[in-house]
Amino acid sequence: MILVENLTFTYPGTAVPAVRDVSFQVEPGEILGFLGPSGAGKSTTQKVLNGLYKEYTGSVRVRGKEVRDWDLAYYEHIGVSFELPNHYQKLTGRENLTYFRALYSGETYDPQTLLEMVGLGEDGDMLVSQYSKGMKNRLGVARALLHRPDLLFLDEPTSGLDPVNARHIKELIRAQQARGATVFLTTHDMFVADELCDRVAFIMDGQIRLIDSPRALKLQYGRAQVQVEFQLNGHLERDQFALVGLGGNGRFQDLLQSGSIQTMHTQEATLDDIFIAVTGRRLQ
Repeated sequence: MILVENLTFTYPGTAVPAVRDVSFQVEPGEILGFLGPSGAGKSTTQKVLNGLYKEYTGSVRVRGKEVRDWDLAYYEHIGVSFELPNHYQKLTGRENLTYFRALYSGETYDPQTLLEMVGLGEDGDMLVSQYSKGMKNRLGVARALLHRPDLLFLDEPTSGLDPVNARHIKELIRAQQARGATVFLTTHDMFVADELCDRVAFIMDGQIRLIDSPRALKLQYGRAQVQVEFQLNGHLERDQFALVGLGGNGRFQDLLQSGSIQTMHTQEATLDDIFIAVTGRRLQ
């Protein structure tokens, strides 16, 4: 669906490229997480992919065609949800969707259906200026889905949402993948990336430092140990055991049989741990 080879982009008037020699691909139906701190090159890469920046070097092909060679028909195939939604504030949520719906030539969702899909079914006739940040964000996701695109660019889709609505949006993203859509997801939330993404790419200083599945990365950077918390003489104690030979470890077997174990966890790394190990910085 997306094939990027040696992408380099430099803003006019600057000497240092915002992104340089970036290469990656996204398969049809895949969710790729694009992770990096502010200024790392996430937004620049996404704007190139969205067709907004065409003065790049290298190759950026979407649906088999160089992005700079697409005409306006490109936007019939992609849907974009921005971290800072740019809705018409003096229109209602329903009026916003009705307006943008008219811009597409193909089949579109009914606005009320979309409002219900993102949990705004009862708020469609409210002025967007009265929406909370989370409501505006959900309306942005709804707008991205209007024309049933086969490629979605979602920037911080759960930002500003309470846990219930965040889960609802994550389920909606999975539903889009289930219908065959490809998702390019940028987020600072490692838990969202871990839950949703088939692969994640870490970008830092305009270059991709690492790209793989969350599971593979956690196994690669984690420790092959299990940590056990247990009660001993009224106190909470902790111990760690190597996974290799765990079944024959006498002390571990004694703890299992004692009935005193309260928690037990393998020591795989989190995505946040891995990002710090690879880049030396925390994702904020």
